[in-house]
Amino acid sequence: MTAAKAHRDTIFVEEAEILAHDNHAGDQYTLRLQAPQIAAHALPGSFVHLSVNAQRPMRRPISIMRVDAQKGYVDLLYKVFGEGTALLAQNPIGETLNLMGPIGKPFEFHQNRPRPLLIGGGVGMPPMIFCADALRNDKTYQPFMILGSEVPFPFESRPSEFIVPGMPEGVIAAMPLIEQWNIPSRLTSTKGYPGCHDGYVTDLARHWLDALSEEERREVEIFSCGPHPMLEAVARLAKEYDLPCQVSLEEFMACAVGGCAGCVVQVNTDTGPAMKRVCVDGPVFDAYTVF
Repeated sequence: MTAAKAHRDTIFVEEAEILAHDNHAGDQYTLRLQAPQIAAHALPGSFVHLSVNAQRPMRRPISIMRVDAQKGYVDLLYKVFGEGTALLAQNPIGETLNLMGPIGKPFEFHQNRPRPLLIGGGVGMPPMIFCADALRNDKTYQPFMILGSEVPFPFESRPSEFIVPGMPEGVIAAMPLIEQWNIPSRLTSTKGYPGCHDGYVTDLARHWLDALSEEERREVEIFSCGPHPMLEAVARLAKEYDLPCQVSLEEFMACAVGGCAGCVVQVNTDTGPAMKRVCVDGPVFDAYTVF
């Protein structure tokens, strides 16, 4: 059995009731859906392919931000970009959406790298939040999260309760949920938001990495999701510090289950370049193989 075939056997289709649907600044929305099978099987990096409206059969891939396997719900964050997501935003609480998932190769954590650096940008923040949720009760790991956005963050930031080595003066804005999980976080933007680092996520990551000892840096692995240029910059940063790095790619998808080959990217393998499908061969890849 091929890996893709095995993966498709763990994908479920559910009629998911909307439990909550909240609007945030910058045309961003958080969506909570009752989908117990998907919630029970999703892992950090998984995504769902959902129908946006009964009148619009074409699905949209959206990364999973959080799950509660006991209560059976999944949380998604999305931004209105076009007609499809605009229709999705109109769905009220109580409406039902057809949901397919969890889809995708997830992130993998390694105990010999107990300092995960989680870097999320824009709508690439959800997989990093899912990573933090998965790591928060495992004392093996000491994660640090950096989130960047060029539109207002979809949450009210607050001053961090954690002292983080290397942070520039005044960079104190943090994501409250992550801080509640006892994970330090910092926010960055070029829009001048209070308490945020004025620059890119990689700039702030460099401050943090430079403040670590050589021994501590050897314990770091980078995990990232966001716009393509940001991921390229993250990959360059990882190479500069000789760190392993996993990235989740965001590509336009049609079927999302490996049948149409519409989301292929070139990946370097041991036998040379190969075309891989982001939906089932990814979306998580070793950064060095795609950049």
